Amino acid sequence: MSKLLDIRDLHVQYETDDGIVYAVNGLDLDINKGETLGLVGETGAGKTTTALSILKLLPDRIGKVTKGSITLNGFDVLNAPKAEMQKLRGDTVSMIFQDPMTSLNPILTVGDQIEEVLKLHQNLTKAERGKQVNQLMEMVGLPSDRKTEYPHQFSGGMKQRIVIAIALACEPELLLADEPTTALDVTIQAQVLQLMNGLKKKFNMAMILITHDLGVVAQTCDRVAIMYAGEVIEIGTAEDIFGSDIHHPYTEGLFGSIPDMSRHARRLRPIPGLMPDPTVVHEGCSFCYRCPKRLPQCSQAKPEPFVRDTHSVKCYLYE
Repeated sequence: MSKLLDIRDLHVQYETDDGIVYAVNGLDLDINKGETLGLVGETGAGKTTTALSILKLLPDRIGKVTKGSITLNGFDVLNAPKAEMQKLRGDTVSMIFQDPMTSLNPILTVGDQIEEVLKLHQNLTKAERGKQVNQLMEMVGLPSDRKTEYPHQFSGGMKQRIVIAIALACEPELLLADEPTTALDVTIQAQVLQLMNGLKKKFNMAMILITHDLGVVAQTCDRVAIMYAGEVIEIGTAEDIFGSDIHHPYTEGLFGSIPDMSRHARRLRPIPGLMPDPTVVHEGCSFCYRCPKRLPQCSQAKPEPFVRDTHSVKCYLYE
């Protein structure tokens, strides 16, 4: 399989009035064409910041990439001019943003918002764009005669379908899905995930699914990257993550926080403590202060990855 996205040693920080927030710290990540990668971690792990960095959509004057490289299909994203990035967004790479309620413009019809992407990236007549909008709405399970309606006239699940239609309008090679089911109830979640999986196969897209739900990851992802405090601490195939005997203690903590129907347990085992302060640079493993298995060297220097076939774990336990 050929590599579509390659991120190396990415560092991103936010310069705020209260100090510098170190959001992403030495992140390495790649994805092949047609592959689905699950990016899993707690709130504040740097998942959304990573996705915004790929699109060069970090907040102006606040968010900065201080080190590293992002290559998308051989294209140097971080050094690309603004005009080139505008061509890339929505065409080669698209993003489904976290909250469908705020992703849509309330004063434009949903048809106009889908058509805008086609107008920017494809050389079509007005009639051809209208036909394409109809096809896109029907593709995501919405009647095309509702394209003249406004976002407030749709339910949360329907809004998410419209956002998906906008993201897929130009059949991108890479789709970034930022917690696309978080704001939806369980039955609608299943429908949206099934829709995304079907469309991914239809267009042979690669997808990065950003989530904190390991159940969703198990159903949809080929590979899984566990992210903590701005770096990937464990990565492997779905079989590696869900079936291996080797795990980072943080990954074990995530599994311990999920109800297991095969075991009789009175209580779940949540991970103790809180995420580390993102304004402080840690010399050692960023998880060591919450880790039940920490060693003396954990707080002194970051561990090198332990690699076994397709499975990589950053932990001193496996040296």
